[in-house]
Amino acid sequence: MAKGTKDDRKNRKSALKEVVTREYTINLHKRIHGISFKRRAPRAIKEIKKFAEQMMSTSDVRVETRLNKFIWSKGVRNVPFRVRVRLARKRNDDEDSQHRLYTLVTYVPCEKFPGKQTVNVDTAE
Repeated sequence: MAKGTKDDRKNRKSALKEVVTREYTINLHKRIHGISFKRRAPRAIKEIKKFAEQMMSTSDVRVETRLNKFIWSKGVRNVPFRVRVRLARKRNDDEDSQHRLYTLVTYVPCEKFPGKQTVNVDTAE
């Protein structure tokens, strides 16, 4: 299958430049399986950051304090199996930063997870 012409590639918009917000369900249980008890909550935060970095293609990922408190709510050992998060790719206002975009990860309260899909959220900025 042939790739697009040179003109098509120039006119295509880069996904990195787009400011977008999406909601995801992250299965933390499979990501921290086999991790020792005293490292489970810190590893869960690292795995959330890694997930956000992959999904939003930004290396600058910031975790909101409410999400951090939810992960740590049951202690260092008993991390919740799943968490619903909202990933927002935003423009960086700091002029000195080397990254033009960053991802803000916020907690979305959710009672039941079955049937939840990835959702694009309309942001009113």
